[in-house]
Amino acid sequence: MSDTVHISAIQFSCSTDPAVNLARAIELTRSAAKEGAKIVCLPELFLTRYFCQTEDPGNYALAEAVPGPTSKIFEALSAELGVSIVLSLFEKRTEGLYHNTACVVDPIKGYMGKYRKMHIPDDPLFMEKYYFAPGDLGVQIFETQGVKLAVLICWDQWFPEAARIAALKGAQVICYPTAIGWQLYEKESHGAAQYGAWETIQRSHAVANNCFVVAVNRTGFEPTSEAHSHPNGIQFWGQTFIAGPDGAIIKQASETEEGVVSAHIRLKAIPEQRHGWPFLRDRRTDVYGDLTKTYLDD
Repeated sequence: MSDTVHISAIQFSCSTDPAVNLARAIELTRSAAKEGAKIVCLPELFLTRYFCQTEDPGNYALAEAVPGPTSKIFEALSAELGVSIVLSLFEKRTEGLYHNTACVVDPIKGYMGKYRKMHIPDDPLFMEKYYFAPGDLGVQIFETQGVKLAVLICWDQWFPEAARIAALKGAQVICYPTAIGWQLYEKESHGAAQYGAWETIQRSHAVANNCFVVAVNRTGFEPTSEAHSHPNGIQFWGQTFIAGPDGAIIKQASETEEGVVSAHIRLKAIPEQRHGWPFLRDRRTDVYGDLTKTYLDD
């Protein structure tokens, strides 16, 4: 097995038509495979526009079983192209119980399993608690194309605990399917700082855990579906990137471009980095018990 693996992330603008979004995801996955990709990561909830801007019970109809119809389409595509694919879906577990879920398909193994988003936000235009129950599967590791891959989703990317668990389970790559952007009424005052924090925290996970990070965002403007107390939608900031175990960005998209972001990652960079910065060696697990508490009151 080669030490070098070609990984691609797909960035595009989502339309109101799931069939169009599915076709676009397949088209760009084919493009990535043609360029030599062996692992392709799609953005969060790519089949639809980001419906969590509002609380609408009609949106539950968008959910599906996982594994289910969409994962089967990508299983076939994976086998045809010889690539592994990370896809993020709105999972219906049963009536009244839904998850924000990612699964991985492999060209030989087929459907490998799923991860359910653990950290669920509840903010203006990001009303995910209305739709998603917190994930109950824990951090999952998928061994595919010679890589140990962990998948965490969007809001998970702000929590160092999740990335650390992934690394402790052996993850060489952490993939973060994402749908994040600016609320227009605050973009001028807070936009640069918000984006900077998003990029910094994920690069920090790469450094602290000496692993590769793939941050996969969508792009474009998506209006709210109804009158809202805040101006009318989210401008997704794109800028999908792949970072190395030293935190350096290897490849990055712009704010608006659609297409494939690819990098040839060298897995031997991980032990090299860990020998120089032995964070796992110097951890003090004997004093970390307080991390299991919500807050340390006086």
